[in-house]
Amino acid sequence: MKTLVLGWFSFEYYGATAGDLMAKDVVGEWLQAAGHSFDVALAPPFEGGVDWRSVDPAPYTHLLFVCGPFGESPDTVAFLERFGHCRKVGINLSMLQNLDEWNPFDLLIERDSSKTVNPDISLLCDQPKVPVVGLCLVEPQEEYRKRARHKEANEALQRLVDSREMAVVPIDTRLDRNGTGLRTQAEVESLLASMDVVLTTRLHGTVLSLKNGVPAIALDAILGGAKVTRQAVVLGWPVHFEIETVTDQQLCDAFDYCLTAEARDKARECAERARGMLSVLRNRFLEEINTSAT
Repeated sequence: MKTLVLGWFSFEYYGATAGDLMAKDVVGEWLQAAGHSFDVALAPPFEGGVDWRSVDPAPYTHLLFVCGPFGESPDTVAFLERFGHCRKVGINLSMLQNLDEWNPFDLLIERDSSKTVNPDISLLCDQPKVPVVGLCLVEPQEEYRKRARHKEANEALQRLVDSREMAVVPIDTRLDRNGTGLRTQAEVESLLASMDVVLTTRLHGTVLSLKNGVPAIALDAILGGAKVTRQAVVLGWPVHFEIETVTDQQLCDAFDYCLTAEARDKARECAERARGMLSVLRNRFLEEINTSAT
């Protein structure tokens, strides 16, 4: 017995979601447990499967459509007819029509229909978790224009992002016009604080991350180093680089370090160190401002 698995990931521009692909993986495990060999029909941008429009239908005994809303349409009719000799199975579908009016499946275990509701099977997907990474970049700054290398710095951090799987969250710290939909300083800091790691060319991307115990890869986009480098040094944070000397390997190694408990401890240590230094600064401010007032 051989099964062809289809879903909205089998069609270009049909809005296949992460949940669709997770449901596909769950069904794959079930088919293996049932002793069925199977192929998965995939369309760009997904790779590695077969094209249901051109693959020979003859070897398949079962046609299985998994996940998503499902109703009668030219596309659904097309593949149902092309694999008309197969036993047709629908799993995790939201049936758009009353089952008494239209149900093309020999076996239907729906997500919801006119007759029943079941939990979505993506709940069973043993999905590995990846780091959630804030990307906090500074825009070109006029005051540093002669020494600035923002394009090179952004490209270096983008190569790091591209080098491995991570969930990247753009974070803009500007509040006069914010490019990521943040409105207040509390929203900015809360988002930074929720990251596993922050990649940043911004001083406050570095500072507010460390303040909340989040390791930051601080890349100074100014030749010779400027405020980002100086702030990292004064805080005692070791994961900082200057654009003219940084290498891709250094950034990859730094990322691995930032995912460790040691790095989190170091970030918290830097924040505590800063609070101690700023306590002294506060006392000095209060003493001198009172002195100047008399």
